[in-house]
Amino acid sequence: MNDRFLRACRREPVDRTPVWIMRQAGRYLPEYRAVRAGIPFLTLCKTPEKAAEVTLQPIDILGVDAAILFSDILIPLEPMGVGVRFDEGGPVLAPPELTLERMQQLAVPDPVETVPFVLDTIRILRRELAGRVPLIGFAGAPFTLASYVVEKGGSKDFLKLKRLLFERPEVAHTLLGKLADTVGLYLRAQIEAGAQAVQIFDTWAGILSPRDYDEFAGPYVTRVIEALPRPGVPVIHYVNGGAGLLERMKAAGGDVIGIDWKTSLADARRRLGASVAVQGNLDPVALFLPREKLEERVAEILGQGASGPGHIFNLGHGIYPDTSPDAAKFLVECVHRLSAAGGAPRQQQQQQQ
Repeated sequence: MNDRFLRACRREPVDRTPVWIMRQAGRYLPEYRAVRAGIPFLTLCKTPEKAAEVTLQPIDILGVDAAILFSDILIPLEPMGVGVRFDEGGPVLAPPELTLERMQQLAVPDPVETVPFVLDTIRILRRELAGRVPLIGFAGAPFTLASYVVEKGGSKDFLKLKRLLFERPEVAHTLLGKLADTVGLYLRAQIEAGAQAVQIFDTWAGILSPRDYDEFAGPYVTRVIEALPRPGVPVIHYVNGGAGLLERMKAAGGDVIGIDWKTSLADARRRLGASVAVQGNLDPVALFLPREKLEERVAEILGQGASGPGHIFNLGHGIYPDTSPDAAKFLVECVHRLSAAGGAPRQQQQQQQ
C-alpha cells in the first residue's frame, strides 16, 4: 500500500512528500462533470456508488497519495433539524429560529441511522481502493457549520454570525455545543466505517480575533477531537485565514495543521514546532502559472516543509473549477519528482548534471 500520506501524518520518514488536493474530486475534472450531469448535488452526495466513483477519479487521473470522501460539510445539519438545499449560488439553509429554546431542541443525531449513505460510501471506497492509497474522511468544524446556520448560507461579512456571538453568546454556545457533539459522532462513525484519517474544515474561523477564537472556535474543535479514538486515526485541522491562529490550532489537539498560503510554511514550522505535522500550502491560483514558475513554487514549499518531520503537500485552499486538469497532474508529478530528488527544480537538476 502507498502509505506515505499516513506516515507523514505521524511524522515518520517517507520516500517522497505525499500530495493530495483539497476539492480534488470536483468540477475541474471532465470526468466529474460527466457523472454530475443531470444529478443534483445533494443526490450525488447521498448516492454511495456515485459518490465513490467521483472520489476515486483523482486517484486514477492525478496519481495523488490519498483519497478524500466526496461529500459536503453541511450533510450532518439536515438530521439536526436544519433544512439544506443547493442552488446555483450555493447552499441555502432554513434553520429554526435562533433562540435559546430552539437551539436546545436541535437534535444530536446518530449518524448510523441518519446518514448511512456516507458510511456506505466509505465502505465501498475501502473495498475499491484495495490499499492503493489511504482514505480521508472529513467534517466541517462547529464554528464553520454555525456560520452557515446563522447566515442561512454563505456570507461576505458574517455580520449576523458575529452579532449573535457578541449579543447573545448563550445562544451561540448552545448551537456550537450541539454541533460539536454531532460532528464528533459523525467523524467517529466515519472512522468506524473505514476512514483512515479525518480532516476538520474550519473554513471561516479565520474571521475571528484570537480572543474570540479562544471562546467560540478552538474549544469546540477540541471537543470534537476528544470524541474520536485517540491515539489512532490522524486528525488534520484546517483553518482558512488562520495565520494568526496557528498556535491555537495546535492547542486544539490535531495531529496535522493545515496551512493556507497567507503565511510561509517555514514560519508555520517555526511557530508550531516538531510535535505536529503540517499540510499545505500552495496558493490555488498558482496552478495557472507557466509550468517552470509553478515548479519553482513547489520546490520552495518542499524546501520549507523539509525543515521538520511530517509534511503533506496540498493547496492552501480548494482547487478552482476552471483549473486545467493538466496543471493538477503536473503539480502531483512535480511534488513527487522534486521531493524524491531532494527538492531541486528540474532546471537546477539539469545544471548539476
